[in-house]
Amino acid sequence: MKKLFLLTLMVVVTVAASAQKKVSVLGDSYSTFQGIIPANYSTFYPNNQNDVKEVEQTWWSLYLKAKGYTLEKNDSWGGTTICGTGYGRMDSSHSNFISRVDSLGNPDIIFVFGGTNDAWANSPIGEYQYADWTKEDCKNFRPALACLLDMLQKRYPKAKLCSILNSELREPINESMREVCKHYNVQLIELHDIEKQNGHPSINGMKSICEQLLAAGL
Repeated sequence: MKKLFLLTLMVVVTVAASAQKKVSVLGDSYSTFQGIIPANYSTFYPNNQNDVKEVEQTWWSLYLKAKGYTLEKNDSWGGTTICGTGYGRMDSSHSNFISRVDSLGNPDIIFVFGGTNDAWANSPIGEYQYADWTKEDCKNFRPALACLLDMLQKRYPKAKLCSILNSELREPINESMREVCKHYNVQLIELHDIEKQNGHPSINGMKSICEQLLAAGL
């Protein structure tokens, strides 16, 4: 009886600890939802050209429900790049991922879901660089991604960091994500077979993202 009580207590404590985990998202339009992200940010969801209409249908909301976790902060801004070069070669340093590193609260898990706009905007790739970054360096994707992951690990040393790579991006982006994530020992989830409407995950696409995160043991 005593052993059964202790086993039950351990299960309860484990479940309680799991439920207390807080998740933050640093992302672009794929992770936005009106009313959840900061009011001055550009959002995509909900959108009349996509069947995702409720926040509960987003990949991150599905993930939180499946794991029993809570949302700490969703700092996702539509159209933003990881690097400082956006569409039309415009300087995007004011809104890129690096500029938002300090906006994630106190999370236990951080999902970085970016690179899509870097690919679509044809942002410069640059060379691999793992220290001494300047603003000019970070106008290129590879140095910017390295700088971003380095900053996140130092700013949130106790948080588990995971990077999500969209499907159907150009290979230099994919290759760079693999190499830089490997350098910083950051888990990379390479998505596949994501159904999209107007270039963004549909309801089925959102479900697939969540399922692939869960299948990866996250």
